[in-house]
Amino acid sequence: MPNLKKTLITMTVGMMIFAGCASQKDIMLQEGHSLAYADGFDDGCHSGKKAGGNMFESFKKDEDRFARHSKYTQGWSDGFRECENEQEALDRQIRMSMEQQRLSEERKRNKNMDNYYFEQHALDGVSYDAKALNKLK
Repeated sequence: MPNLKKTLITMTVGMMIFAGCASQKDIMLQEGHSLAYADGFDDGCHSGKKAGGNMFESFKKDEDRFARHSKYTQGWSDGFRECENEQEALDRQIRMSMEQQRLSEERKRNKNMDNYYFEQHALDGVSYDAKALNKLK
């Protein structure tokens, strides 16, 4: 498990560094989306990550804008779906990695137990006759 922890820490730090370069909102504005859509997408994304299981995120929704601005509503809905799916996929990937690590460790333990059993029983049935061995000299 120590390798898995190192990998997860490295991935987290890498994502944090990458995320610091430009926000999703800035990228959306550069791509020509409206401010209302970008704000909605950003809020929906935080909410989707929370719904997907990310304990470091929080539910965000400007209820007034959601009710009055269709661009914010569409952005929020799109962001929620996309980020919830991404969070769930990330969680699945982490669970699969942990399971693969567990199975690898279990295989090693089984191999070690097989070797131990073999060593313990390698000489079963072999009689030891010291007198006969001395006569061979």
